[in-house]
Amino acid sequence: MAPRTGRPPVENPKDIQLKIRADKKTIEDLEACCKALHTTKSDVVRLGIQKVKADVDAKK
Repeated sequence: MAPRTGRPPVENPKDIQLKIRADKKTIEDLEACCKALHTTKSDVVRLGIQKVKADVDAKK
C-alpha cells in the first residue's frame, strides 16, 4: 500500500471562521497594518486579540 499523500495535519488547525462588520476606516487601518507587518489580515487580527488579552490579564 502506498504511503498517504498530501500535507500532514497541523497541530493547531484554524477551522473556525469569524465574520465582522467594519467601517471603511477600520479596513484601511487593517490593510495598512498588513502591509507594514508583511502578513495576512487574519494574522493581524490574531495579534490584536493577543495584545488585548495581555492587557486584560495585566489588569487582574
